Amino acid sequence: MQKEKKSNVEFIPQFDKAFYHPRYWGVWLGTGLMAGISLVPARVRDPLLGAIGKLAGKVAKGARRRARINLLYCMPELPEQQREQIIDEMFATAPQSMILMAELACTKPEKVLKRVRWHGEEVLDKIREEGRNVIFLVPHGWAVDVPAMLMAARGQPMAAMFHNQSNPLVDYLWNSVRRKFGGRMHARNDGIKPFISSVRNGYWGYYLPDQDHGAEHSEFVDFFATYKATLPAVGRLMKVCKAAIVPLFPVYDGKTSMLDIYIREPMDDLAEADDLRIARRMNEEVENLVGPNPEQYTWILKLLKTRKEGEIEPYSRDDLYR
Repeated sequence: MQKEKKSNVEFIPQFDKAFYHPRYWGVWLGTGLMAGISLVPARVRDPLLGAIGKLAGKVAKGARRRARINLLYCMPELPEQQREQIIDEMFATAPQSMILMAELACTKPEKVLKRVRWHGEEVLDKIREEGRNVIFLVPHGWAVDVPAMLMAARGQPMAAMFHNQSNPLVDYLWNSVRRKFGGRMHARNDGIKPFISSVRNGYWGYYLPDQDHGAEHSEFVDFFATYKATLPAVGRLMKVCKAAIVPLFPVYDGKTSMLDIYIREPMDDLAEADDLRIARRMNEEVENLVGPNPEQYTWILKLLKTRKEGEIEPYSRDDLYR
């Protein structure tokens, strides 16, 4: 897909005539189906979506295995039956959250905002009064994009970094939806400087802290009951952007069709911390946000891919969930 840049600081998805080719018809069909389902009242669609998600979770062997391994490493104290229940609920939450985003794309934001509860919004009010820049530290939840879209819909300029999707049409559609209410999208392969520039100019940044970037620039620090290669980037971003680092996590309740957005106090203790401490604090905040609602987290990711020298990568172990 061709990309168009605006003042060399933001990614703008551009429609390509090639998207009419038959090879993309499946994507168009799936998109239309999601749009249609999003118009069904949430309390009607959510039970059905939850059931479909759980069924898909039984069939998706690779994704379920990764989730099992992640939970075995991170929460070994839980009985296996309880970990399996978390995985089932995670697969139920996934389509419910995806269709919530589709609903936000297809309707007015006021319709969704009626079903949103903000917890800790006074933290943001205080930061506004102080005139500080903001970077949200947001773990990979299934509804991860929704809070940023809602804040943009309420008039707050937002900026986020993202990885391009391998399918050009999916990439175009997804990023078009993310930008529906304004804000800036920054492709990771364009580097971090455009994102920094946006935050310095008053856009509230969105940073996902739990991706595995390899060992070279990461610190090995505790992550739940195991450890994780963690990039201590927010410490540097905090300084160069003169920003408050604010942990945030969305939790979608498929039983009530309500979205709870949890906002924690800014991580001002990072100002004088070294990289090891910064990395651990990042993971600590992920634990604080995810721990009460583990089913909301994307446990299917290869979160623990990078291990210490001499240790086998968990997803390559033949003795785990074959």
